[in-house]
Amino acid sequence: MTRAVDWIVTDLDGTLVERDGTIVAASHAALRRFMDAGGTVVIATGRGEESALPYYRALGPGTPSILYNGARVVDLGTGDVLHRRTLGAAAWAKLADGFGDLPGGVWPVPFSGGRAYARPADVAAAPALRDYARRDGLGLLPVGSWDELPPADVIKVMLICDGPGLMDAAERAVTRTVSGVTLVHSEANYLEVLPEGSSKGAALRELAAARGVPLDRVAAIGDNPNDLDMIRAAGLGAAVGDAAEAVRAAADVVVGTCADGGVADLVARVLP
Repeated sequence: MTRAVDWIVTDLDGTLVERDGTIVAASHAALRRFMDAGGTVVIATGRGEESALPYYRALGPGTPSILYNGARVVDLGTGDVLHRRTLGAAAWAKLADGFGDLPGGVWPVPFSGGRAYARPADVAAAPALRDYARRDGLGLLPVGSWDELPPADVIKVMLICDGPGLMDAAERAVTRTVSGVTLVHSEANYLEVLPEGSSKGAALRELAAARGVPLDRVAAIGDNPNDLDMIRAAGLGAAVGDAAEAVRAAADVVVGTCADGGVADLVARVLP
């Protein structure tokens, strides 16, 4: 069977995975068909190891995964980290010092050593924070002081907002506090602070080059602004039908919605 591409790189939440955390059955079956035809599936997500692992196991791609919106590339089958970036001690120190200046209703969640951390008082006060942890299957480890985290090993900081209306204020607060970081919107109320230069697209370029796969033999699909660079990097960039407007505008093709099997639609295009 002739494939139009060798790789399909897929986002998880809102693309392959529904809001209730389940993989869309039609899309799952289509990706299995693509792999059975010799194709490779790569997960590209903002999630970390703990949160992405169940989906890796369900799909069984056997290939490295792009995690933390590109800050790490990890073989989830072995735990080997193939590529890593961190915020760096100086940027982390400035961010942590600035947490007190965040607008009310914006809750920080730093990641270090593959785990997510939060202050117990924040978890108790913030339904949005608890919803985030539940949706991503995360155990939020309690931290009394941000100084407890190893300053050179903080991968990223999630800022969970009580509502989308707080995102602009949260972004302004971060840009006043620190430079030399990358900011991405991964959901309507999630702002991520990443190491400078980190993106799913940058990680895809590095991984494809390391594996000798031309980018014109790669299809990538997503739904949110954190997927834009990846969609632009791939030879065939796709957006699900309910993706953010900017993502749909940047895509080469717009397929069905996540729930209607948009990923399956992409597979049908590249694997007749």
